[in-house]
Amino acid sequence: MPAPRPFRFGVSARFAWAPDAWRDLAHDSESTGFDTLLLADHLSDMLPPMVPLASAAEVTTTLRLGTLVLNNDFHHPAWLAREAAALDALTGGRFELGMGAGHMKAEYDQVGLPFDRAGVRVDRLVESVAVVRSLLAGEQVTHAGDHYTLAGHRCFPMPAGPIPLLIGGNGTRVLQLAATAADIVGFTGFHQVEGTRDTGLSHFTAAGLDDRIAVVRAAAGERFAELELNLLVQVVTVTRDRRAAAEAMTTRLPGMSVDEILDSPFLLLGTLGQIADQLVERRERFAVSYIAVFEPAHRALAPVVERLAGT
Repeated sequence: MPAPRPFRFGVSARFAWAPDAWRDLAHDSESTGFDTLLLADHLSDMLPPMVPLASAAEVTTTLRLGTLVLNNDFHHPAWLAREAAALDALTGGRFELGMGAGHMKAEYDQVGLPFDRAGVRVDRLVESVAVVRSLLAGEQVTHAGDHYTLAGHRCFPMPAGPIPLLIGGNGTRVLQLAATAADIVGFTGFHQVEGTRDTGLSHFTAAGLDDRIAVVRAAAGERFAELELNLLVQVVTVTRDRRAAAEAMTTRLPGMSVDEILDSPFLLLGTLGQIADQLVERRERFAVSYIAVFEPAHRALAPVVERLAGT
């Protein structure tokens, strides 16, 4: 059995948006040992990703910057490749590109974008990923697909080096795409109930993650060993009573038992020592080594990051 990948940790920003708060978050993430500062891509009260990540690079030296994840439907692949390449070049190769198919219907409705069925959105993502990868590899791309058309287009500038590509989601086709086209596979454990604002916790348990990893493993074949697996942890609770904390969460996680909550890879509950042990055990079980948590939960996790990062 190959040695496990070293741990990496990311901070997914949610609330820091004022200039001083954003710079402080970047400094704080780097100084406490986190590897990446990440932004999602939602049409809500949070920063859009690319410009703030460039700003964070200006006040840090080693911190990597990433998107977790861009909604493909908000970005034409030619423009996306240019922005990704420019950000990577200007940050000395510190950018990581995360892409997803988009899932929040309300955001599409707000700006008048058609919210196509999931299969169509994934079709667009598949096509976009192929175009973006070719452009970032320096190819002159001519492409006439179902969703995008390019005629002899090259990307400018070129990135500082190969940009790691993360593809994240929960659906089978998205994870199969990640298995064959990405460097990093991002697991969320939940899905948007089609056409609604509701979230379904379809794969939020340990058994659910096992199922989703099996999808990736089957699609990746021998390539599976090369993939880095990422989890977006939803809750970090430092407590001496894990079971009481899990019991308190049952109303927020309908359909999950207390034991399933305690064992969920998407939740970290316990003392700092217990949380560190959980991460090590889950890496051994699932081969997941890249852990992202939301701001401000990163502050509670900082001692664990100091202990485990790079090990």
